[in-house]
Amino acid sequence: MIGHATTIAKREWAGYFNTPVAYVFIIIFLFCMGFFTFNIGNFFENGQADLSQSFFVWHPWLYLILVPAVSMGLWAEERRNNTIELLFTLPITPTQAILGKFIASWAFLGLALFLTFPVVWSASDLGDPDLGVIFSGYVGSFLLAGAYLGIGMFTSALSKDQVISFILAVVIGLLLILAGFNPVTDFLSGFLPTSVVDGIASLGFIDHYQTFQRGVMSLRDVFYFISIIGLMLFATQATLNNKAAS
Repeated sequence: MIGHATTIAKREWAGYFNTPVAYVFIIIFLFCMGFFTFNIGNFFENGQADLSQSFFVWHPWLYLILVPAVSMGLWAEERRNNTIELLFTLPITPTQAILGKFIASWAFLGLALFLTFPVVWSASDLGDPDLGVIFSGYVGSFLLAGAYLGIGMFTSALSKDQVISFILAVVIGLLLILAGFNPVTDFLSGFLPTSVVDGIASLGFIDHYQTFQRGVMSLRDVFYFISIIGLMLFATQATLNNKAAS
């Protein structure tokens, strides 16, 4: 199973770099990260080597748009070109194909995230940041990107239209951000019991991601993101099996 999934992953990875897509995405990603960190986040003006509020805080919002742009064609393009039937006639199971595509795409996002290291260098040059907290933030960001990717893979399996896949992924991702967004939870607290508001917040990305921003890598939060990824991959397989049977 692992061997076939690795084959698919290698094919998908090569596909990114055989076209300008990977390079364009990485350039846009790095530009947005730099712009939001140094301009909007006022990194240098703050005079503190703290990346939690100038760098990591923007990741959920940037991923909301950029990750669906990566994932929208994973299955939609296969279905539109009628190559999905050919893919599944090979000695490869849907699970292997899904894992292969996900691993390649997640590794690609990890590469883009790794290339933001000049931000860490700038923080180290400015002061003496806690590298443990920064490492934790990167781990949380990588897991967050994987959760967005899982959602995008699921929506890509739902439709042949990449635009529809993109919009659905953005909407689902936005709902999961807003579920734990402070202005939303403050609003809900006005007419819902605290336990209910806390329950809604615990389902969202923000509550779990902010733990990593604070330098805490708890199993609870790691399990949350892995669970989201697993659930989305399972939903993707169920969707593909359903469409193959129809």
